[in-house]
Amino acid sequence: MTNELSLDELWDTAPASERVFSAEKLSSLPGSARRYLEHAIAAGAPLATAVRLRMHGEIKLKGWCPFTAEQVIRWDRGMMWRAKVRMHGLSISGGDAFLDGAGTMRWKLFGLIPVVTAAGPDITRSAAGRVNIESIWLPSVLCDAAVSWSEADAAHPHARFTAHGETAEMDYTIDEAGRLLAVNMPRWGNPEGGEFHYANCGGLVEEEAAFGGYTIPARLRVGWHYATDRFEKEGEFFRVTLDDAMYR
Repeated sequence: MTNELSLDELWDTAPASERVFSAEKLSSLPGSARRYLEHAIAAGAPLATAVRLRMHGEIKLKGWCPFTAEQVIRWDRGMMWRAKVRMHGLSISGGDAFLDGAGTMRWKLFGLIPVVTAAGPDITRSAAGRVNIESIWLPSVLCDAAVSWSEADAAHPHARFTAHGETAEMDYTIDEAGRLLAVNMPRWGNPEGGEFHYANCGGLVEEEAAFGGYTIPARLRVGWHYATDRFEKEGEFFRVTLDDAMYR
């Protein structure tokens, strides 16, 4: 099955970039979009097709649990996220994937005993949304001509694009230098545990770092109901710090 690919296989077969970033090609975009992309991508950097990330942090299950993880986002196929989580002293390994149009969740206790296995249209649709919002870690894809940019004001660019079977409506908050402060978009999910529906999903960027010609969020808090009171109370589920990022 496609989702049985390893991270190494997904990464090693990613196509090499054939184009480089040039601010001149952004001249038709709104000013806020230009500032964001010019801050995120160094002049002359290859317009990467994939990124490999190492990270650690906390994920909210029944409480906050520490994790370490590795992830590959490959825009032409999707993403794989593989993690190890400590929950009440127990080791749980597994992760999420969206590959070639199919989303899955698989977790095992001690790497052997299945505790969560999920797939199907709703999981796929939610996972596709995750890939799209995580374009903040692969901003080269936002330079594509198929991305439609607008702005509410100088601090709030908006990108609309269709990828992985979903149309993304991405709202960004940036500072005067173009540094990303927050991102938010409607994502398919069931944060209340009931029926799936679109709900705001976003992240607050607390720190950025430069890796291989890209300046990306390196520490952030992510959750449902972003930009509402519910984010702090019940929506936040992911606190992550990047340790490394490699681009191809």
